[in-house]
Amino acid sequence: MKIAFVLNQQPVELEIEPCETLAETLRNRCGLTGLKVSCEVQVCGACTALVNGLPVSACTFLAYEARGREVTTIEGLAGKDGRLHPLQQAFVDEFALQCGFCTPGMILAAKSLLDENREPKDADIIAYMDGNICRCTGYLPIMNAIRRVAAVMRKRATGDDPTSARSADLGSR
Repeated sequence: MKIAFVLNQQPVELEIEPCETLAETLRNRCGLTGLKVSCEVQVCGACTALVNGLPVSACTFLAYEARGREVTTIEGLAGKDGRLHPLQQAFVDEFALQCGFCTPGMILAAKSLLDENREPKDADIIAYMDGNICRCTGYLPIMNAIRRVAAVMRKRATGDDPTSARSADLGSR
């Protein structure tokens, strides 16, 4: 079957099998390997992609369900100039990644959270990130990275940050 959707801000049209998952389509047909497949049952979060800004488990989300929608992968977050998205940079700066397997899913889930809630409390972060498992970091650096970006977003929203004129909305790229 033929489907069309927007992938990382670019329109795409693909021929897919009706039972093909979004993870299979993104990895095998689009060559976007940042998304990882691990559990294949919606438990680990390594396969997280954003569909219309909301996190989905691409390992069980059928590709045809993406038709007419906007899909974002980790590859779509960095700027066209190669500059990392603030969440990507915060994960590096806060040592919120080790092996990196879960990192793309973590970052995309965190982006969705911050797009929805610019002032999350720790309990909000924990609840939102609940479906993403990391076996390496112990989660504290991940929490610190998300808190850090949320704080920057708050400063920019209030005009307290001198870089606010450059990018008032960290969530969009």
